[in-house]
Amino acid sequence: MKHLFDELSNTVSKITTQKYSTSFSLGILALKPSIRTAIYAIYGYVRLADEIVDSFHDYDKERLLLRLKKDTAEALQEKISLNPILQSFQETVNRYQIDPELIEKFLHSMEMDLQQIDYNSALYNEYIYGSAEVVGLMCLQVFTEGNKEQYEALKPFAMKLGSAFQKINFLRDLKDDYQILGRTYFPDIDMKVFDDWVKSQIEMEIEQEFKEALVGIKMLPVSSRFGVYLAYKYYLSLFYKIKRKSSNEILNARVRIPNTQKLFVALKSYVRYKVAAL
Repeated sequence: MKHLFDELSNTVSKITTQKYSTSFSLGILALKPSIRTAIYAIYGYVRLADEIVDSFHDYDKERLLLRLKKDTAEALQEKISLNPILQSFQETVNRYQIDPELIEKFLHSMEMDLQQIDYNSALYNEYIYGSAEVVGLMCLQVFTEGNKEQYEALKPFAMKLGSAFQKINFLRDLKDDYQILGRTYFPDIDMKVFDDWVKSQIEMEIEQEFKEALVGIKMLPVSSRFGVYLAYKYYLSLFYKIKRKSSNEILNARVRIPNTQKLFVALKSYVRYKVAAL
């Protein structure tokens, strides 16, 4: 009867994704059904770690993250966990032979969030690699379904997309990260003098990464291409909305895309995807 527990675990990861991200949920729905469960599992696990470092302010975050790290290692080794999110994640990792080093780098970046760090370029790149690029690589191992040659060819593009997504998150969450959590990710920037010029430099960097990532999206297997393209378009619409705001506006309010607009983006993206034959 273990299949009932597996179904429950997959459902918990799916609900977690739907609860926390409309954008990724819609993107996952555009994937081939056979790989959706694995992507829900990856997102659910990543969200679990994010919540520890971002939300559990009244608890010992370091201890909780250390416990997650230990529980993750045991789940991967034993191929079972009583934690439903960990159960679906270990099943995905073992099934698709996801590189354990990617998980280690991700957890390392989560540990970095527990410290007050003055980010220079090296630490900034290290954090983005672990918090975002490796997540893209985990998903890519699912998308390529064991085709190592295809994975290696698409790897740089997946990293660019993950990096672009994370930098947009940094701009979107600037208010909470800086004023509530006391974090400043952008290297060598004094947030007291964060202005439109500084914002525009970051945006130029993101724009270039988006252009490079789109090349890779067009090379993805058909089973995942439109789903990733849809997530790309969601983030692109959020990026354009952030670009229209001043530095002072994003320092004082979180930028959001309403669900109704996301549905419009989905429909428009589908038409463009079919017409352009990506």
